[in-house]
Amino acid sequence: MSQVFLTKVGQELHLNHGLYVPESKGLRVLIVGGGVTGMTTAWALLDAGYDVTIISSKWASLEDRITSQIAGALWEWPPAVCGQHTNPISLENSKVWCMTSYRALDELMKALPAEEHGVRMRTANFFFCDPVETMPGQLKKMVEIEAVSDIQGFYRDPTLITQHAVNQNAGVVDAYKHDAPVIDTDHYMTWIRQVILSKGARLVTETVTEDLINIEDSLRLKYNAFAIVNATGLSGDVVAGDNTVSPLRGALIRVVNDGKKFPIVKEALCVSHMDNAGEDVDDIVFIVPRNDRVLILGGIAQPNKHTLDLTIDSPEIIRMRERCNNFVPGLADAELDATPFVQGLRPLRDHNVRVEREQRSRRNGMASRVVHSYGHGGSGFSLSFGCAGDVLGLVDEILAEVSDTVEHETAIVAHL
Repeated sequence: MSQVFLTKVGQELHLNHGLYVPESKGLRVLIVGGGVTGMTTAWALLDAGYDVTIISSKWASLEDRITSQIAGALWEWPPAVCGQHTNPISLENSKVWCMTSYRALDELMKALPAEEHGVRMRTANFFFCDPVETMPGQLKKMVEIEAVSDIQGFYRDPTLITQHAVNQNAGVVDAYKHDAPVIDTDHYMTWIRQVILSKGARLVTETVTEDLINIEDSLRLKYNAFAIVNATGLSGDVVAGDNTVSPLRGALIRVVNDGKKFPIVKEALCVSHMDNAGEDVDDIVFIVPRNDRVLILGGIAQPNKHTLDLTIDSPEIIRMRERCNNFVPGLADAELDATPFVQGLRPLRDHNVRVEREQRSRRNGMASRVVHSYGHGGSGFSLSFGCAGDVLGLVDEILAEVSDTVEHETAIVAHL
């Protein structure tokens, strides 16, 4: 495997390619959660010199996909339809986090071929049923995207509708496009696991079913860890004692994109309705080339649905397929992939993404050494490197505090 590593420049993570051996800190961090957030955080910590153990109830596989594998995984500037951003501070943080991820993924694509990691830069087209100027939220988002120089290929032009042969009856009248990373989630999750294993990470299959604040000391003792990172996603309701965490159910249909049944789709085609976030959204169009063979069709956003009991014949899934079929003529003839249908529960949080230290004290009254990173909704991949960089900063902060305490206690003993 080619060597890639992360370094922190200022407050931002950057991905680099070459030989790199970090100076070991001789300290272990325990990460709870084996999804994209936990894995990316582990990578950042390992390259900063920490030892890392990850515990998770299950891991990415083709037999039993985890939530990160089911994600649409098209990079998007927030607010995304599945992000449910309502807090202005969190929204601004997410814009910083997503750009760190954009740059890191771009650096990855330049360093290694897509065949290694499954990340490709695609043109993402966004279509609207009204002129963007009449939609304040969408106008603000478009203006912000255009102003960010690192977002490549921005171009606004209603003729994108005809260029992509969008059905005239689809009702869209405006459009813009830009380049965006698209992640083949099955491929990427397997790859990143190998990356962190090659850097010395330990993976342990275990389920945490209690609030970390109650078991923090025993967990740290068990795994010889000086700090813990909570990257459990939807389990944040239990593991962080956070009753604002809830599921947002989503689903995707996978079809063969080989040009035999319909012209190959090489660019992402999306109609989103961010103003409906938090409602049961049933009119999204999400057509994205997952890799060189599979096209994914979505989407739905169903809040507070805790079960994975949808099928490809469920009414909302039939409607989802019909929307995509009606948007691009020819899709109705698409052949289903060997894995034709996937579904998952996105981890939402009322107060948006949580990346911060635990505010409650441990049972002994001491400050907690738990750092949280959860509640990413449908934006886990888009925010992954940005959030990992902030978590690294918070772990470094804990280390500095612990070191200061030890030095202070040593000084007192020496004085006595």
